[in-house]
Amino acid sequence: MICSMTGYAVKTREFGRGTLQLELKSVNSRYLDFHFRISEDLRALEMPLRELLAARIARGKVECRLSFNAAAAADQLEVNPELLATLCALNHRIGHAMPEARPLSVNDVLRWPGMLGEQSIDHAALGPQVLALAHDVLDEFSASRGREGEKLASMIVDRVNAIRDIVRRVAPRIPEAQALYTEKLRQRLTEALGGASDERVLQEIAVFATRIDVAEELTRLTAHLDEVERVLRQGGACGKRLDFLMQELNREANTLGSKSAITEVSQASMDLKLLIEQMREQIQNLE
Repeated sequence: MICSMTGYAVKTREFGRGTLQLELKSVNSRYLDFHFRISEDLRALEMPLRELLAARIARGKVECRLSFNAAAAADQLEVNPELLATLCALNHRIGHAMPEARPLSVNDVLRWPGMLGEQSIDHAALGPQVLALAHDVLDEFSASRGREGEKLASMIVDRVNAIRDIVRRVAPRIPEAQALYTEKLRQRLTEALGGASDERVLQEIAVFATRIDVAEELTRLTAHLDEVERVLRQGGACGKRLDFLMQELNREANTLGSKSAITEVSQASMDLKLLIEQMREQIQNLE
């Protein structure tokens, strides 16, 4: 399967101790680049998550967000009286010194670290839950990247077929056009060189004919297109390989244009470069 580097998935899992949520999203990148958004209480789970993601993802800038909301019954919550008294005193002092300051709200007080007692997380119990959730999210994440990659691959194949059509249309015209151009060049050289021997004229024509011969470029174009289709069929992380092939295709298209002796080949070169650029833009999204 060919995967895009763009993907998204999020899942939530509830169990006795609270609710876990894991979110994955990725965009293009030359390398595999992880960014974890995890609270300090869950930081110990970053390395197992990193290893799990690296085993399934080859390339892309991946952002992973993990959050945990602990469950607690309302009748089990107890306010820390000492901390509450300290906050009230500080709130009074700051209000006296800075009358324009906003006083603490009930929500501010209840969310103050330590106000409702220690709510530590049992990592030994939470770890397996996080990894199980990560497997489910990764399956959905990979599926979304695969669907996007399939669309990109289909578009690339369409452009490959369009390039083949151009090559098939232009190739039969080249020998005839070169022969006509060579004859026109022979007449001009004969007039320009005056009494020069036919051998001298033929030598000049042979040199120029070699310069405008594009058969080799067309052959290499076809070979590169065959390789693009082979890589797409093979699947996997093929973005870098395809990007290299786009460079090779573009090089042949440029050479075809520079050696063109007729307008039709020049136009074909421009059309080829447009199609190659369209493929290259989409290949930048492939893993």
